[in-house]
Amino acid sequence: MKKKKTIIIVGIIVLLLIGAYSIKSLSKKENGGKFDFEEIKRGNLENIVSCTGALSAVSTVNIGSQVSGIVDKLYVDFNNNVKKGELLAVLDKTMFITSVKDAEAGILRTRAQYDQAQAELKRNQPLFEKGHLSESEYLVTKTNAETAVAALRSAESTLKRAQTQLAYTDIRSPIDGTVIERAIDAGQTIAASFQAPKLFIIAEDLTKMQIDTNVDESDIGQIKEGQSVRFTVQAYMDETFTGKVRQIRLSPTTIQNVVNYIVVVDANNDKKLLLPGMTATVDFLVEERKDVLMIPNAALSFNPPQDMLLKLQAQMAAKWQGLKKEGKGGDKPRGVEGNPGATQPPPGGGRTVGGGGGGMMNGKLPEHMGRVFYLDEKGNLAMAMLEKGITDGKLTEIKHSRSLTEGMKVITTFMSAEKAQKNNNPPMMMPFGGRH
Repeated sequence: MKKKKTIIIVGIIVLLLIGAYSIKSLSKKENGGKFDFEEIKRGNLENIVSCTGALSAVSTVNIGSQVSGIVDKLYVDFNNNVKKGELLAVLDKTMFITSVKDAEAGILRTRAQYDQAQAELKRNQPLFEKGHLSESEYLVTKTNAETAVAALRSAESTLKRAQTQLAYTDIRSPIDGTVIERAIDAGQTIAASFQAPKLFIIAEDLTKMQIDTNVDESDIGQIKEGQSVRFTVQAYMDETFTGKVRQIRLSPTTIQNVVNYIVVVDANNDKKLLLPGMTATVDFLVEERKDVLMIPNAALSFNPPQDMLLKLQAQMAAKWQGLKKEGKGGDKPRGVEGNPGATQPPPGGGRTVGGGGGGMMNGKLPEHMGRVFYLDEKGNLAMAMLEKGITDGKLTEIKHSRSLTEGMKVITTFMSAEKAQKNNNPPMMMPFGGRH
């Protein structure tokens, strides 16, 4: 019996604790409901456009071969630094040396024929001038001499072509840089019949990188040349890199039915942490504000229930009547009578509850204006107007407001009493399972 009483007492204590927790979890109430608040803070705000892109060296050169052959020797590998003119690879020279020797032999043969033709022309010219040789006979001699000149020039061109092809068997670097790709091995056959095969890729300077990003057509209007850029790569998530927009390419590309434009970003890579091919998450800094008041966007989109708006309207009307008796009322603010959802703004621009009107409560505001609700010193619903600045999607800059100050709490959501009670009262549970 004593054990059963102890269990009952413990169960009651648990239920009391649950009830106390539920009461404590409720926020400040208005009209039997629950408000949620967020604080107006001061800080830095940025309006950014985010996208991704691939890193690459600013200048790269694909090195190929103009002649076909077998790779005889290979002198460089991945990541090697090379100088302009440095030997990278050598093709087998046997056939090319033979071609050069054959061309040299052709030179000797055509030169002998040229000398013979010139000697005959020199001997027959005086005979033709004295009339001892007919014109047709002299013409044959002259033609043979001119043909020998052409043959000699053709042989010289053949020799030069053979010598050039022999020189092409030495693959040399056209620039100073770093080998970032090697596509051949020693002993491999290279076929250059239709186009030059890719043998190496050399990056000129890996301390300067570029990012080719795809920017959506809806955001491209906010991107300008020279604009500051901030980006990260997955390899160094704790480090932020910076760059600048160099070029906005006018040629569009369509990705999944969305038109994109390539924006080229220059980035320094003095530490050589960035590698070609890395994926960069890029933030284009469209606008930036430092040390400004910021209000949550949830507060700007909050709309109180209609009964609360009517109560606020009545409070504003009473306050206006009091000011009128003191001779300070001025024109009657809109919304004090009639439709509380009127969209016309009150005279004087951004007045708050003291000088604003119900027209600002529920109607459509100009794009640069906003309104928020809060609880005054007496716990009553109140409204304040503000001029909006830039936004990052979560927070908005307060450019001007007569009532909103740092640390002030504004309403973001409202929950009815029934829903709040349901969310804060868990289902009843037995303090202990099982039967006794």
